[in-house]
Amino acid sequence: MIEVKDACYTYEAGTAMAVNAIDHITTTIPDGQFIGLIGHTGSGKSTFVQLLNGLIKCSSGQVLYNGEDINADGYDRRNLRSHVGLVFQYPEHQLFETDILTDVMFGPKNQGLSEEECRERAKEALLSVGFSERHFSQSPFDLSGGQKRRAAIAGVLAMRPDVLILDEPTAGLDPKGRDNILEMISELNRTHDITILLVSHSMEDVARYVERIMVMDSGHFILDGAPAEVFAQAEKLEEVGLAAPQITYIMRKLKARGLNIQTDALTYEEAAEEILKHRSELEALRTQE
Repeated sequence: MIEVKDACYTYEAGTAMAVNAIDHITTTIPDGQFIGLIGHTGSGKSTFVQLLNGLIKCSSGQVLYNGEDINADGYDRRNLRSHVGLVFQYPEHQLFETDILTDVMFGPKNQGLSEEECRERAKEALLSVGFSERHFSQSPFDLSGGQKRRAAIAGVLAMRPDVLILDEPTAGLDPKGRDNILEMISELNRTHDITILLVSHSMEDVARYVERIMVMDSGHFILDGAPAEVFAQAEKLEEVGLAAPQITYIMRKLKARGLNIQTDALTYEEAAEEILKHRSELEALRTQE
């Protein structure tokens, strides 16, 4: 479990350029949750996730992992990153070896494991993200965008983290590539009980996959709850430059037109099921027009 207590982070502290990127945040990330973190560019999302695995240190406040302050003197932050893994938005930043098997072995080697154990973990991680053994000797720089994302994720999974943080893992991918990555991440959460924190700009993606949404604006959490609860406050999201999923607005328009439906559907499948329950009312509305 990760606990954040009254955490602040200031860039260029003590100068005229000082910016409070994280401003007195308190929250808890329980084991096993699949969480979506959303907010406009500059809201503090990337800074927040870097605080969680000790890449940057709070200006004030605390970040606790399993009850221990990760910024305390003597705390082993290198070991922490084996448990709280972070996959950056641009996978090229994490790929540098001559072949993907060797690349994925890098993390376990830093954990002090034997060559044999590193190799087995790397193979297991690559297979779990959809690579076959024929890809193991391939250069990471010859991979497609989606494959690079999966290789970067495998590099973190090989360290067997308890928490996996993904910063915009589907940025720049086509719809099929995006769906493949998100399905894979969801499967990791279900089958390995890994806590997932997904940073995303896509309301549709978080609506479909996550169980909890945290919304950031100006270094604060302004909303935090189940997807239906958060997207029910579409007006508040719009105030900070965000929006609910498109299907939310469609359902609200149908409700405003007189169709007696629930408007909390989060996916097109849920919306279709709800609308079909009221087919006769919908036909009546069409007749009136």
